[in-house]
Amino acid sequence: MSFPGRVETVRSAALTLEVLPWVGGSVLNLRAASGRPVLRPVELEAVQTSSQCACFTLMPFSNRIRDARFSFEGREIQLRKTGDGMTQHGDVRNRPWRVERVADDHLRCTFDSRDFTDMNWPWAFTACTEYRLHGPHLDLSVTLTNADASPMPAGLGLHPYFARLQDGTDPRLQFGADLTYDTDAQQLTVGGPRDLHPAEDYRRPHPLGEQHLDRTYTAWDGLARLDWGERALVLTADNVFSHLVVFTAPDGSLALEPVSHATDAFNLAAQGTPGVDLRVLAPGQSLAGAVRLSLEGHW
Repeated sequence: MSFPGRVETVRSAALTLEVLPWVGGSVLNLRAASGRPVLRPVELEAVQTSSQCACFTLMPFSNRIRDARFSFEGREIQLRKTGDGMTQHGDVRNRPWRVERVADDHLRCTFDSRDFTDMNWPWAFTACTEYRLHGPHLDLSVTLTNADASPMPAGLGLHPYFARLQDGTDPRLQFGADLTYDTDAQQLTVGGPRDLHPAEDYRRPHPLGEQHLDRTYTAWDGLARLDWGERALVLTADNVFSHLVVFTAPDGSLALEPVSHATDAFNLAAQGTPGVDLRVLAPGQSLAGAVRLSLEGHW
């Protein structure tokens, strides 16, 4: 199988990162110096879309929009449906990004929607994702900028899949979120945030076990931790990522997705639902944030 671009590799003493600029600037692999996978391990030959990658970028919105349609400032916006009667995960994750090598441990990828005639978004925008390794840390920085002449509703996020089992051990998961949402059969939010039920509460660490999760949390403190005993991984997110999506993937990996708004926030905001954190960017205005992944213990 041939591929349209090269795999960009970024290294530090503790980590090696592989990025695919032609697949949305997605992460192919993140491994410790020992070779142990930090994100779920991916073979290049298996990648057809970003869905098979270890992490991808969500812009200019995250997660799902009901019926691929919403109202904004008196306009009815109809997007192309991308499956299950809706659209999801934005429209940058499977498109080619420009790449700039900053240093051996620092890579920058940029995107301009005006380079494409088939964007599934009616506003022009630019985007940037930066990957920086230092010590046992990976910093992922994302920026979304309104390049249009009118205000643009906006959101962003990251969709990393973590290698859940380490030496056959399932991790204890902990994150500080106080609220969650009720959803329908399509995992679309049906109202504002509510208090947690006991089984939904990960403010104290406990294993996931056999349960299947696809849940969005908010009032999140920006920290999440996976602990296997002799090693741990800590995710730290800027305040712009007010929501955390927790998803047990069919392949056995675990997605912990820092995102800036609730699922279907565009429709919920139009209905006056509080707490969903939809942003509106003026022309030239940006939305930005960083997420850090840190290794602790023996990797």
